[in-house]
Amino acid sequence: MVVFGSLVSLSGLVILVFRDAPLGGLSPAVVGWVLLPLGLVFAGLGVLRNRRKRAQQGPGPVGNPVTRLKALPRLWKTWRSGQYPELPRSQVVMWAVALVYLVSPIDVLPEFLPVIGVTDDAGVLVWLLSSLSVASGSYLRWEKTHGDTGRGIEAP
Repeated sequence: MVVFGSLVSLSGLVILVFRDAPLGGLSPAVVGWVLLPLGLVFAGLGVLRNRRKRAQQGPGPVGNPVTRLKALPRLWKTWRSGQYPELPRSQVVMWAVALVYLVSPIDVLPEFLPVIGVTDDAGVLVWLLSSLSVASGSYLRWEKTHGDTGRGIEAP
């Protein structure tokens, strides 16, 4: 949410500084002054949410981005076989919905709106990538505690 809010605020600032022509019938000043504080609110809420989550959670996900990326096929295979119950089915459904939204020509904010049209896609993409990263990091932690059964290696 922090990244999405920052992108929205940056979009508002860019519109305020560089845009002269109307955007969808609205003045660039109106669009810029709406997006700028709205993005700051999203970013602030994201920071607060992240602090609260860190305070409430135990140990976090493990692994660097490359390791997490390599773990995604194992995560999928282990989840499909029913050996990894920590990944809720609703999370997988949300990933599928996000992928369909990203590739579909139908958008909440149409692409013909300059700058604003791509922010919804950017937000969905950022959420999807961060969610996959956290899930694969949690899977790597689970794999360590369960003797790497996802890779076919027997526990000692």
